[in-house]
Amino acid sequence: MRIGDICSSNPPSVATIGFFDGVHKGHRFLIGQVRREAEARQLASAVITFPVHPRKVLQSAYRPCLLTTPQEKMALLEQTGVEQCILLDFTPYLASLTAREFMEVLKNRYNIRALVIGYDHRFGHNRSEGFDDYVRYGQTLGMEICPAEAFRLPAPREEVPVSSSLIRRLLLDGEVAQANECLGYPYFINGTVVCGRQIGHKLGYPTANLLPDHPDKLVPADGVYAVRVETHGQHKAGMLNIGKRPTLDNGNDRSIEVHIFDFNQDIYHQPLRLSFVQRIRGERRFSSLDELTRQLQQDAADIRALLKA
Repeated sequence: MRIGDICSSNPPSVATIGFFDGVHKGHRFLIGQVRREAEARQLASAVITFPVHPRKVLQSAYRPCLLTTPQEKMALLEQTGVEQCILLDFTPYLASLTAREFMEVLKNRYNIRALVIGYDHRFGHNRSEGFDDYVRYGQTLGMEICPAEAFRLPAPREEVPVSSSLIRRLLLDGEVAQANECLGYPYFINGTVVCGRQIGHKLGYPTANLLPDHPDKLVPADGVYAVRVETHGQHKAGMLNIGKRPTLDNGNDRSIEVHIFDFNQDIYHQPLRLSFVQRIRGERRFSSLDELTRQLQQDAADIRALLKA
């Protein structure tokens, strides 16, 4: 996959545009359609996206809850088989363009011959314009506008439309298993192991404290989770706690700490990836350290059974 602000060397392409946070099943379904449309027209396939969330450019104080960092997003997009990824720097000038002006940029600068978009997709500063307007502009510009097929995830009683917003809500509610179903892969956090307070070691469950690589990466709801851990090239099962550790009077210091089963290596200052499998319970205060230890023993047994570890 070619990545960058590709211009003069850009081949004639069929493209779609979006932020693609998470590169979830809905995104992959859309990109699959782009690839099919490109093949039918004997053109290249492309996605157009932004390295920084557009709203953050316009509102400097805005903090997005990212499902994927820019680097993670690029890696996931490459897995879709799309031939090129065009990175647009979203600027106030770009935001000021009308939809037609923006389409001119795509056609003349990036050689986009066909654009696959949904009926509810909006771009350009005048958001009152819609799909029919884009079709009309495309006819004058020599750019075909193709309607995107809808993707919905089957559910027991209704069809659920998959979106990045839905996945964020699920994660913030601790529903990681449902979020994973929408993503098509386990939600993960990459980070570096940092020094903690060593309380877990005293309780018989030493933990690695994780500092996420990106400050805007979404951290799921507080609680205890079954996770897969990747570190030092090894894949292990783990018991993760996210929260303020109320039994230990941790104040407002929210931590991400994982006990890795059957592992005793020194991994301070080393990279680590957590892949979420299921939330076991919410975080709560216990009356004593003995009660907390008994609960940790039960949590560990439940998680080992779940992960077959």
